Amino acid sequence: MKNTRTQNLLILALAAASLTLPAFAAEQSVATDAGTLDKESADRVNPAKPPYSPYAGRNFPTRPFFGDTHLHTSYSLDAGVFGARLGPREAYQFARGEEVTASSGQRAKLSRPLDFLVVADHSDNMGFFPALFAGKPEMLADPTGRRWYDMMQKGEGAKAAFEIIAGFSDGSFPKALEVAPGTPAYRAAWQETIKAAEEYNDPGRFTAFIGYEWTSQGSFNIHRNVIFRDNADRASRVEPFTVAPPAGSANERDLWKWMQTYEDKTGGDVLAIAHNGNVSNARMFPLIEFFTGKPMDRTYVEARNKWEHLYEVTQMKGDGESHPFLSPNDEFAGYETWDKGNLDVSAAKTKDMLQYEYAREALKNGLKVEKELGVNPFKFGMIGSTDSHTGLATAEEDNFFGKVTPMEPNPHRLSKPFLANPKTGLTIMEWEVAASGYAAVWATENTREAIFDAMERREAYATTGTRMAVRFFGGWDFESKDALSRMPALAGYTKGVPMGGDLRAAPAGKSPTFLVAALKDPIGANLDRIQVIKGWMDAKGGLHEKVYDVVWGDADKRKPGADGKLPSVGSTVDLENATWTNTIGDPELITVWKDPDFDAKQRAFYYVRVLEIPTPRWTAYDAVRFGVKPLPGTKMITAERAYTSPIWYTP
Repeated sequence: MKNTRTQNLLILALAAASLTLPAFAAEQSVATDAGTLDKESADRVNPAKPPYSPYAGRNFPTRPFFGDTHLHTSYSLDAGVFGARLGPREAYQFARGEEVTASSGQRAKLSRPLDFLVVADHSDNMGFFPALFAGKPEMLADPTGRRWYDMMQKGEGAKAAFEIIAGFSDGSFPKALEVAPGTPAYRAAWQETIKAAEEYNDPGRFTAFIGYEWTSQGSFNIHRNVIFRDNADRASRVEPFTVAPPAGSANERDLWKWMQTYEDKTGGDVLAIAHNGNVSNARMFPLIEFFTGKPMDRTYVEARNKWEHLYEVTQMKGDGESHPFLSPNDEFAGYETWDKGNLDVSAAKTKDMLQYEYAREALKNGLKVEKELGVNPFKFGMIGSTDSHTGLATAEEDNFFGKVTPMEPNPHRLSKPFLANPKTGLTIMEWEVAASGYAAVWATENTREAIFDAMERREAYATTGTRMAVRFFGGWDFESKDALSRMPALAGYTKGVPMGGDLRAAPAGKSPTFLVAALKDPIGANLDRIQVIKGWMDAKGGLHEKVYDVVWGDADKRKPGADGKLPSVGSTVDLENATWTNTIGDPELITVWKDPDFDAKQRAFYYVRVLEIPTPRWTAYDAVRFGVKPLPGTKMITAERAYTSPIWYTP
């Protein structure tokens, strides 16, 4: 039996995790044009005694906001041709908690509303499918367009979809059918995207961002989601940057130039979020630029550092935090791993590619580049998102609506291929598609400006779909009593920096200390453990990593062994019924941890990984609900998790 009093104290501590210092001081002179006020007058203006309310004057983030920065609707070519019929408006309705009818005709609803959403439809050929599906004259005037339209009317949409996708990928897509920037169809699609975001943006309650996805290198995924801080007055003055020439480019340098031009032209603010390096076949986090074949130069690293503050580390096409080959001593590396090939498995993957595909390795390589060039190109925080191509931002295992319309709930999706390439012989099954994930940000309020600013300062973290609250602060003076406070963030913001921040030169004789805390998803699983992942560079330029278990559930029963390894938390999963119980683990975890291996001369980063106890995966729920038998090897159990943005130390 756990100590209930202590539990309650910690619950209160995390519930108040955002509380910060009041905006008053014991003594402060008040200057005016006539001089300094006398003490009596000053005391009336700025009293030494704090107000009764302990919350008055605090202006730091008070809670995490959960959302999705990567959702596709029928306006995306690859979503529409595979059956997605929901547009941006339906996507926002669903995200804010309304029940909608999915493209497959099934009712769908989230367990709880999200706080924000980015409809990130592909910029290339944006709006093509709605125009084709509606039989617009410009589409039917072209023989190929007419044939595709007729195929869809005859129920041969899947066949048409493969032809359309293949044509776009290999460059044979009819020029007459291209929906490119500057055309009426493209302009209409972009303006409708903006209008939908404006219509559903409700400051203080729900944030609808304007955004799009730039899809470079197609099958060799170096894609970016571009998100605007701005409203329609600025965003409508431009059209999205595309890949297709002459207006577009596949080179990320050109995307960054477009972003700079946008800000210069409008006075706005925009950022880019990369994703799925795990299917880029070594192109996501390069040390040698793909387009030049030369080492990254100062111009490249400065631009990437400026525009790419976040990385989407977990989503439908696999988790990108770490890989067992790169982190053989990490027993939890390799969550929802896709490592067979590139995006469409048209090119096989080799092990030498992996170091340029995963976030942890990129963070390590970033330390080395910073030493050499003075700037870290891979100084990114971490978020998750769905990459759903259904218009439905679902990431919960028990509410899995697939990530493409043919995968919406049906009894066959446990046994069908998701991707299969006859040339390479590589196949990814539908059961391998992950339910992940969501983005969490510590923002001062639920508005475009506040959430965007939190993203830019990297005060954000990724979850695989769970909505646990996670805090991570770094400093030099945290003490164990800070973890016992009812208001841990008071100490967090006062003594240190939050996730995404920087620690500079260490005070003499001190090692960094970290305040870490996690509170379970209110309707989710208990917590197994909190880990701190450290990466560093030694004096010779060697790169290293280590995983530390810093606090864990069932601490009265679980003790590290002689090898330092923490025993498993166990499992309560009942696969026959797709159920589980919260009789193991803890509802909250909090501690202060000090780096025992710190060297003040070494560059380093630290981030937190929080693990839940095992729960049924979406495949287990499907097996029970549809009464089907999974294929051998199907993953049936998961342990959901969160990854925080790092805190960096620079000597």
